[in-house]
Parts: sequence; structure tokens; C-alpha cells
Amino acid sequence: MISIKEYLERPQSDVSHDDAINSSGRKPANSNEESAAAASRTVETESNGQLEQVDKELLPAAVAAYRSALVEMGNCGQDACPALAEELKRSLNKLGGRLTAEITRQKIEETASGVRGELQGWGRHTALHYRQKTSEVKEMLLVMAHAAESIGERDQQCAAQFTAVTTRLKGIANLEDLTEIRESIKKSASDLKSSIDRMTAEGKAALDGLRAEVSSYQQRLEEAEEIASRDALTGLHNRLWAEGQIERSLHGRAPFCVAIIDLDGFKLVNDAHGHLVGDELLKKFAAKIKSVCRVTDTIGRWGGDEFILLQHCGIKEAAAQIDRLREWVCVNYTIQGSAGSIKLRVSASIGLTEGTPGESMKALLDRADAAMYREKAATREAKANQSA
Repeated sequence: MISIKEYLERPQSDVSHDDAINSSGRKPANSNEESAAAASRTVETESNGQLEQVDKELLPAAVAAYRSALVEMGNCGQDACPALAEELKRSLNKLGGRLTAEITRQKIEETASGVRGELQGWGRHTALHYRQKTSEVKEMLLVMAHAAESIGERDQQCAAQFTAVTTRLKGIANLEDLTEIRESIKKSASDLKSSIDRMTAEGKAALDGLRAEVSSYQQRLEEAEEIASRDALTGLHNRLWAEGQIERSLHGRAPFCVAIIDLDGFKLVNDAHGHLVGDELLKKFAAKIKSVCRVTDTIGRWGGDEFILLQHCGIKEAAAQIDRLREWVCVNYTIQGSAGSIKLRVSASIGLTEGTPGESMKALLDRADAAMYREKAATREAKANQSA
């Protein structure tokens, strides 16, 4: 046996394959195996690097998609039950605000659990809301049925009294004494008048009661319809109502135009200041645009940061009105945030198009949407040229 010193001092060529035993007692792999292992390690390292790069690119997109999905859930809730949608939207926006670039598995799981709970709770509240509305309609129908039944019973009573009077009148023919005939006729006439007066009074009371009940329910139904047609956040008419107005215009003969108004960079406001500030900005913008619209115009919230304007005029007049509207609403807005006042400059891209007889609402809205995106692209290009 040679010493370690002697072994280390031996020429490399003299080191036999049998002597080269590693500390674990195993012989090293041959050169081919070593090369394969090294290549595998290199590929693995490169693959891990690529995966890390993919993760870095994928995570922000996934988080943004998740937050966008939560926003759309809130918008769908607006269509399903406007009366309860605002609470759902606020809750989902709050949960979406927790999804940041520093997201963790725990945050994702907590957010998913929170979303599930909010949707389940909102579903229960919505079901209860519609059950209450159904009960109100059922109550109204029962009142009407009861009134009809009362009128039927009254008519039966009067019919019985009329039958008795008729029988008495027929019996007069068998009387020979003129005095008895006169008294019988007077009594029959009195009974007949009494029945008619009572029938009139009871009928009037029943009709007045029914009219009052129907008026009450009609008012409640009109209030419910008004609530259902309004956007809970801005107070403007909602998308379903606006679509109905556009459909009506399409079936008419009068000229009309449709404009889709989209706030530029609104997502940045939500990301930088939170959804509460974003909501407040939408309220102020909606109030501003409503104040500048004419009485004949129809303004509504289309969804998210988009609004829709229905103008009952030709394209030239509509375009001039859009120019005035842009000057009025594309200004600075002061919003009160948690840390104080925030001044935000708002600009908007507006796609205007004129209705064509015989076209579908989808074709009309597609043209307005395309015009809006063309203006948005032109605005971005102009800003890029200025920066350059």
C-alpha cells in the first residue's frame, strides 16, 4: 500500500482505473457517462432558467386575468340583479386588490375562498330578493282575485233579490184588490231600488278598493322597473335599458346616432389608487356627462369604464355635440382618497356611428366599437410621436 503523498505525486497516466475509487467506495463513471451527465446538467440548468423566465412573464398576466375575471363577475351580477349588484362588485374588487405582483400561494387560496364565499352569499341574497318580489306579485294577484270573488258574491245576492222581486210581481196578477196590488208594487219597487243602491255602493267600494290596491302595486312595480333599469354605481341607465332604446330606434324611421365612450387609462387609476377612487371617478364622470347631454339624448353606462350615448339626430349634429361633450367632460377631476385629495386628468376615446335602416344592433355596435378603438390607437400613436 502506498501513502497518500506518494499517490498524489504519481503521474496522472500512472493512476490506474482500479486505484481511482471515490470516497463513497464507488468507481467514477467513464468519460461518456460523465459527458452525458454534464450535458444533462447543462440542459437542466438552461431549462430551469427558461422556466423561471416563463414564470416571470406568466405570473403578471395570470394575476391580471384573475382580476379582470372578478371585474366581469361583478358586471354580470349587474345584469342579473341590479338591486344587489353594487355590493357584489365592491366585494370582488376588494378581493381583486389583494392580487399583486408579490402574490403567494396562500393569497391565491385565500382569494379563491373569499370569491367562493361572496358568490355563494350573493346567490342566496339574490334568490331571497326575487322570492320577495314573487311574493309581492302573488299578493297582488290574490287581492285582485278576492275583489273579483266579492263582486261575484254581490252579484249573486242581487240576483237572488231580483228573483224575489220578479216572483212577487208575477204574483200581483193573482190579486184582485187594487189596494193590495198597489202596496205590493210599491214594496217590490222599494226592494228593487234598495238592491240596486246597495249593489251600486258595494260595487263602488269594491272597485275603489281594487283601484287603490292596483295603484299601489303599479307604483311598486314602476319603482322596481326603474331600479332594474339603473346602474347602481353611477345612477345612469344600465346596458339592458340602453339596448332596449337602441332596438326601438332601429325599428323607427327617425335618424339617430350611437357613441361609445371609453375612458383612457382607467385601469391605471384602479391600480394606482384603488377601486374606491376609481368608482368615485366614474360617479363624477357620469354626473358630468349627464349634465352636458341634451334632454333628447339617452346616456347610459355600458359596463366598466364605458358609457353609451344615443342621439336622436343626424351624424353632423351628433358629431358637433360630441365635440362639445369632449371639451366638457375631458378635464381634471378631484377625488377624495384615503390619503387626501387626488387630482386626475381624464381623457376619453369616443366611437360615433349613425344608425342604418335594417341593420342589426350587433352590426351597429360593432361599428361604434371599431371607431372607438381607432381613436384610441390614434391617441396612443400621437403620444408616442410626441415622446420621440
